Amino acid sequence: MSGLYGIARPLFFAMDAEQAHGLTIRMLKAGNLLPFSLGRSDPRLRVRAFGLDFANPLGMAAGFDKHAEVPDALLRLGFGFTEIGTVTPLPQAGNPQPRLFRLVEDEGVINRFGFNSEGHRAVYNRLAARAGKSGIVGVNVGANKDAADRVDDYVAGIEAFADIATYFTVNISSPNTPGLRDLQQASVLDDLLARVLDARDRASLKTGRKPVLLKIAPDLTPGDLDDIVRVCRARRIDGMIVGNTTITRPASLRSANAKETGGLSGKPLFDLSTKMLAMTWQRVEGQFPVVGAGGIHDATSAIAKLEAGATLLQFYSAMVYRGPGMIREILNGLRDYLDRHRIAALTDLTGRTALDWASGLIEE
Repeated sequence: MSGLYGIARPLFFAMDAEQAHGLTIRMLKAGNLLPFSLGRSDPRLRVRAFGLDFANPLGMAAGFDKHAEVPDALLRLGFGFTEIGTVTPLPQAGNPQPRLFRLVEDEGVINRFGFNSEGHRAVYNRLAARAGKSGIVGVNVGANKDAADRVDDYVAGIEAFADIATYFTVNISSPNTPGLRDLQQASVLDDLLARVLDARDRASLKTGRKPVLLKIAPDLTPGDLDDIVRVCRARRIDGMIVGNTTITRPASLRSANAKETGGLSGKPLFDLSTKMLAMTWQRVEGQFPVVGAGGIHDATSAIAKLEAGATLLQFYSAMVYRGPGMIREILNGLRDYLDRHRIAALTDLTGRTALDWASGLIEE
């Protein structure tokens, strides 16, 4: 698979980044990106989190399959789960194009999509069409840019997808919707989580209880993180995802596109997001699992995320540069690491280096 992508990559990179992404979605829908064998199944890679059983810890992050067009194709590629969205109640176009930029020299990506979404109805219909199929498919919910009450939009997302989502992610950390990150302020967040979880609990009487996760930014101050984790623990949320894209720009960036406005993802995000992950894991104190996202690009970086505190992992941007073969490469790397160190289960890695990451003693 890596070899095939190496041949196709120049074609994709000759195109505008958003056009190339659209072509990838169409190919997945058509079945032209064939599934490959992952080899033997290894029970040590299985993870139980939020009351769900994952075949492996690797997840496709939200942002790739915004409109729920290819969840099953992604699961066939070897992901242990996938997350669609962000989905807003009403359709909205998002920000003007161009709004997706490759930072080739840095293996990074900047986007300023602004929650472009086909809306609840269209996305629900696609997910309903796959009803009865196996696989963990989360729904990442957001708010319309012009919503009179953005919290109402998140509640509407829970209500709309309660019967078909495996889990929910509440995305309040995108930097591309003005004012959205203000929802991370403690008093506002407390009200949002109270209303979202109440909607989930009411729906659970008919649909069963669905886990709700909160996705936060990697740019928070320690004080802000203290407040967020305190609210999450008090409200007994099911988990957190750390983290979204960053508005910061590391001095090491070489690409001319680094000057573009938007959220930075990919390899340059790794250190910042992993430190924030470790700080979050310390503050959570085992009350709920933490999902590590941001900058994973190989087995070594995946292992580092786990040791910094992650129970599950998500990535997307690295596949732009390394192709879908990296899924198998990471899974094989995880198996090899467990073999070499005689570790019984992947979950035994969680948090082993969190103190060093949080204190700044480790950088990749």
